[in-house]
Amino acid sequence: MSTLKAYLFDMDGVVVNTEPQYDLFLKSFIEEYNLPSDFLSKIKGVRWPEIISMYFSDLSESEKKKLSDRVANFEINELKYIPIPGVSEYIHQLKKQGIKIALVTSSLKFKADIALHKMKLENVFDVVITGDDIKNGKPDPECYLLAAEKLCIKPEECVVFEDSFAGIEAGKRAGMKVIALSTTNSEESLHLRVDRVIPDFINFTI
Repeated sequence: MSTLKAYLFDMDGVVVNTEPQYDLFLKSFIEEYNLPSDFLSKIKGVRWPEIISMYFSDLSESEKKKLSDRVANFEINELKYIPIPGVSEYIHQLKKQGIKIALVTSSLKFKADIALHKMKLENVFDVVITGDDIKNGKPDPECYLLAAEKLCIKPEECVVFEDSFAGIEAGKRAGMKVIALSTTNSEESLHLRVDRVIPDFINFTI
């Protein structure tokens, strides 16, 4: 991977350890809305508008808004933005080396702003792509291709850090190297899909 010129980071499960908290919060939705048992695993890395279309299309517009407001309230007032071990140090190390870095998340901009503020990573990333910037969410490669374009780096010169199957597929379809973190899915389920699997960023080097 010596030809890599840009490092692209997903947010949830890669930069911040939020996925277990989401599982606890969203678990109640399964019974409340009679959702399939694989609901939690299927929505990893997927934008909220797509989740609404996939699972809540029969709700009225006012009910959809109430549901979206409920999730937003959780993200603003309850969610704890705990960094993945070693990630802050690794990001600052890349920055010092002059390597281009981007945050590429399905989350909306308001949540990304909160996370970056809480982790003291504001103005660190060269590019930030959020769910507000794209038409098609992961597994569509649009978000990663847009990040590469804004960084002025070829897709094949980028490496993506992801945790979800949707995000991994997006990175691969963009023609990029993909390193998976086993924070959301098991190492066994990841290793055939990606170039490398890591538990976190402690002592990590490419």
